[in-house]
Amino acid sequence: MYGPGFNPVMSLVKGAASKGRIPIPLAFSFPMLKRLRRLSTEILQKNPWWEYRRDEYLHPDDSRGEFFYAHTLGAVFVIPEMEKGRLFMLQQFRYLNQRESLEFVGGGMKDGQTPDEAAQAELVEEAGFQASELIPIGWFNPMNGATDEVCYVFIARGLTAMNAHPEVSEEFELVTVTRNELEAMIANGKIWDGMTLAAYALYRNYSG
Repeated sequence: MYGPGFNPVMSLVKGAASKGRIPIPLAFSFPMLKRLRRLSTEILQKNPWWEYRRDEYLHPDDSRGEFFYAHTLGAVFVIPEMEKGRLFMLQQFRYLNQRESLEFVGGGMKDGQTPDEAAQAELVEEAGFQASELIPIGWFNPMNGATDEVCYVFIARGLTAMNAHPEVSEEFELVTVTRNELEAMIANGKIWDGMTLAAYALYRNYSG
């Protein structure tokens, strides 16, 4: 599904177009911006989840600059969908912000994993479900000034309960919500995780 010719942007565009959400063919007209050329890369810190890197690159005026960022192997977000449109979400405590957060299932990809494999693994690990159907609905970069990460988003259907096995640093409470409840929590700020907000935007675009 994700071979060398896979283009996530056009995949999303074609999927939306097939549902009548955007006309095809599309005529993009953007000014040609100068590509910022990488000159070198140095790994400053590395852990099992990401690398902290320093690149030397050329500014648009050809002067040299430095760029510091987190490099990852990618990530997945999974929206588990039940009958009658209810969605599974996870309540968890986020250390950096020192507050609880209601989010979709998600996590980083491991070396050698495809997005589909990572999505199934995270679904079992965090929520205790296996899906008979995974539908890719798009992708996004969560913070393109700080990381090169690409997060692939899936809808999971045909759920079978299994034993969850979260990591030692994780604790989850499984919550089911309707779309109306979820959107009310977005409006009042209860859902504040950016990756969950981005994933739900793709879900709404796909499902209408």
